[in-house]
Amino acid sequence: MKNKILLLLLAASVSFVSCFSDLDDNQQEASVGDINDFIYRGLNFFYLYKADTPELGNDFFASDEEKNTFLNSFDTPEGLFDFLKSDQDRFSILVDNFIELENALNGVTLNNGMKFGLVRYPSNNSLVFGYVRYVVPNSDAAAKNLERGMIFNRIDGQQLTENNFSDLLDPDTYTIGLADFDGATVTDLTETITLVKEEITENPVAIAETLTIDGQKVGYMMYNAFTRDFNAELNNAFGTFVAEGITELVLDLRYNGGGSVETAVDLQSMITGQFNGQICYSEQWNADRQDEYANNGLFNQEISNGDAINSLGLTRVFILTSGRTASASELVINGLNPYIDVVQVGTNTTGKFQASFLLYDAPAPNFSRAEANPGHTYAMLPLVFKTANASGFTDFVDGLVPDFELAEDYSNLGSLGNQTEPLLAAALEIMFPSPGPRSFRNFERLEEVGGSNDFSPIDGLMIAN
Repeated sequence: MKNKILLLLLAASVSFVSCFSDLDDNQQEASVGDINDFIYRGLNFFYLYKADTPELGNDFFASDEEKNTFLNSFDTPEGLFDFLKSDQDRFSILVDNFIELENALNGVTLNNGMKFGLVRYPSNNSLVFGYVRYVVPNSDAAAKNLERGMIFNRIDGQQLTENNFSDLLDPDTYTIGLADFDGATVTDLTETITLVKEEITENPVAIAETLTIDGQKVGYMMYNAFTRDFNAELNNAFGTFVAEGITELVLDLRYNGGGSVETAVDLQSMITGQFNGQICYSEQWNADRQDEYANNGLFNQEISNGDAINSLGLTRVFILTSGRTASASELVINGLNPYIDVVQVGTNTTGKFQASFLLYDAPAPNFSRAEANPGHTYAMLPLVFKTANASGFTDFVDGLVPDFELAEDYSNLGSLGNQTEPLLAAALEIMFPSPGPRSFRNFERLEEVGGSNDFSPIDGLMIAN
């Protein structure tokens, strides 16, 4: 087994707590200095970009007293964390409530079920409208009959702008004002819908169905997060694909911000199956940890519960991507590229090829939950290694470039899984070409400024587990 930190995730829901609240009366609250010491120890030991920050050097401080003076010069843990981060690090995070983070890693979040994107107006870049990407089943948004493609531009009667959308969409309850978008103009509608956030668990296998095209069986899967607790559901969906005899697969990762490295390897093994034991990815750690910790991720035949992987044995896969496609999603694309024909349709991915794992305020090297300081609930997910595929390709900071570029049209999003949905239709047209020019075309893109994923503490993370 790899010599790695294992994430110890909560098996049951835990109500969220704020930092330093509900501590036992006999326990002493940790000081900022205590938390700063934890941050320094964790980054000094595991941080991928340790060499970029001189203060993290093993011999930078002449004495513990000098180091403590440096740590105590920061009034907040966040201030120290930001100082120690490398300029090339876009993804390491520090949280003050690891319970919320643990829940999110298990697929349990506080949300209303409306998964949305936020886009600048064509006519005024300071104004923003939202569009519904999809709706989580058994959520408040589903109960209120929200549908993909709905447009909204007001929250509690206030116009969304580039400066206020984070605050307006943060409360547990808010009312959206619907609008219409024809590709050029946003028009207010009178209808409003009030949405309430609640704790829900989302199955990341949103759609898995078999299409029959020109007499051939084509699998379509929309997969929205690499959540380890749902590996069995993912494997079962591939079992159905195997039973139905699919010969082609469209994997929709356009909204998938990542998650478990182990699940990403399993998914690659489900798509293929003929490369068992060969390298999916290799790891590059900081100089202090490379020799002890670095291992190759290998194609395998079992998921985490011991069940045999249902493999399709494909030599080609179509993957739908967008700017929200990140980390573990990119690991799948990059990992498969040396082995089979990966046809990427959509837009550039995020460009995250680094992995993290959860560090608690506990002794090195484990930094474990069981030994965590009970005086606070801070934890870190720093970048600890970067991945390269079997050909050595990594450092794709600008994302993975599609073979066929096609952005979503917010005025015509289509129904996910339907053969006429623009990105799926494009993949099918490439898969089964007909004489003459292709019918799909790119168009002028509007800038997305955010979305529902921004409210998740694990958005864009690739978790080593």
